[in-house]
This record gives sequence, C-alpha cells and structure tokens, in this order.
Amino acid sequence: MSIAASYPVGTPGKAWGDSEKSEWRSRQRKLRSYADDVLSVVERLRDRFDVQQYGEIGYDDAHYPLMAIRNRDWNEALPYVLVTGGVHGYETSGVHGALQFVAEHAERYAGRVNLLVAACVSPWAYERIHRWNANAIDPNRAFREPSPAAESAALMRFTLPWRDRFVVHIDLHETTDSDETEFRPALAARDGKAFEPEGIPDGFYLVDDSENPQPAFQSAIITAVAQVTHIAPADGKGEIIGSTVVAPGVIEYPFKRLGLCAGMTHARYTTTTEVYPDSPRATPEQCNAAQVAAVSAAIDFMLAA
Repeated sequence: MSIAASYPVGTPGKAWGDSEKSEWRSRQRKLRSYADDVLSVVERLRDRFDVQQYGEIGYDDAHYPLMAIRNRDWNEALPYVLVTGGVHGYETSGVHGALQFVAEHAERYAGRVNLLVAACVSPWAYERIHRWNANAIDPNRAFREPSPAAESAALMRFTLPWRDRFVVHIDLHETTDSDETEFRPALAARDGKAFEPEGIPDGFYLVDDSENPQPAFQSAIITAVAQVTHIAPADGKGEIIGSTVVAPGVIEYPFKRLGLCAGMTHARYTTTTEVYPDSPRATPEQCNAAQVAAVSAAIDFMLAA
C-alpha cells in the first residue's frame, strides 16, 4: 500500500471532488494569528514606509487584508525590485524574513531601487500552517491567467503596472519535513496518485528559472547565505528534491510554465529561496537571517551588475 493510500481524506487512486475538498478544509484549524504576527508588524513599519492594502481574501467568516510595503519616493528612473513571502503560508521564515529585511535593511536602498514587498501572500494558509489555500489549491502553481487562486490573482493584479519594470524578483520559501509527512501525501491524494518520497535536503538552496538562468546571480546569493547557514548538498544522484543540481545549492524549474510566483514578472533576475527550518543545525533566527541575506545579496548583485 502506498503512503498516499493512508491519507485520511479521499479514496486511493481517485482525484478529489468538492466533497473531499470540503472534508479536507473542515480538518484545518487556526494555529496562529495573521493579525498578531504579520499585520501588527506591518503597522509598526508604516511610519517609515508606504503601506498599501492591495486586496482582501475571504473564506467563510474569515477575512484577510493583503498588505504590501514600499519604500518612499519612488522614482521611475530607478530599478524595480519585488520581494514576496508566504506564498505557501506554512513557510514561516519567508514571511518573517521579508518583514525583517524591511525593518532592518530596506531603508539603505532608498533612492537606489523602487522596492515592493508582499510578505504574506497567503494569510489563511499562514494561520493554518498549510501549503494550500482554503480551496486545496497551491497558490505557487497558480500564477497564470486566469488564476484559480485568489491570492495569486490579487498579487498579479496589484503588480501589473510594474510587471515589465521589475529587474529583480526574489520569492522566499522553505522546504520542511512536513513536506514529506503531510503536504506531498496530501497532493498525491488530491490528484489520485501514489505518493513517491523524495527526501528532504538538509540546508538552504535556490531554484533558478530554467528558461532564464542567471547562474552568477544565484551564486552571489548562495555565497551570502553561506555566511548565515549551511547550503544543502546534492544527494547521491546529484539532485535536490528530484532535480539536478546545476551549481552548489542551485536547481532549476521552468517558472512561468509551472505558474510559480517567481515567474509572474518579466524580471531579469529571479529566484526562489528554500530554507530548511527543521535542520538541527539551524535556528528560527538563522532561517529568518538567511532570507534577509538572500534578499540583500539579490539587490546588491543587481546594483553592481
């Protein structure tokens, strides 16, 4: 019997319909507060940055304002930089790393870049520590038109005026042990497929765009993050999560074809970070710091190029 067969929702080998999705949704519980953890931090940044609500997500009786932070005095002559986090709500350091970057480092880029940060793209999933939104849709496969995920659609609408102007887009993620114990089994069950374990890499890695590879950009980020936490090695097949390692700590996906957040703009320099918070060699503080280092290195590389 496959691992997917033991998933508590659905019938093995049969893709979920509306009833199975409703059952899955009924099992999700609020485990933390978007208002306390994210909105309160954004509010404290309002006296130093421009804060804008770009949409609202509602599921049942829960409503979540979607917030973005901009440095002040945008200048159309400057390069545009997009930082996103929390596309997968359970990936904690993506959210808090983005907010930490704004609080500690964003001001030093004033007058040098037009910076836009959406730190928690999927608030419902953040509160339930889950990968999907309430409709069992992965927002990080939904950055396409028309989008099946309201979270993805809202961010695409908001950023549309600058889609051709962005030079850098860095999307902050994590790879966790729960990917193997919950999220990949749930995906297999939802789609009526067998679950095939891939293993979890111990350390930080990046995903480059196979259709627009930027190896020097990725290398600069890896070098910066290596000062904060360890970089994931390739496995015995020369892979990380089933993809060939093309440089230390770097794999590639086709961003736009997969509907990934990092492919939503026409930026030259794009990447997806992957922090490993369950490593015995990394603390939550290190995970946040790794995301901060990655964002800073991405912008610094672009400015020096």
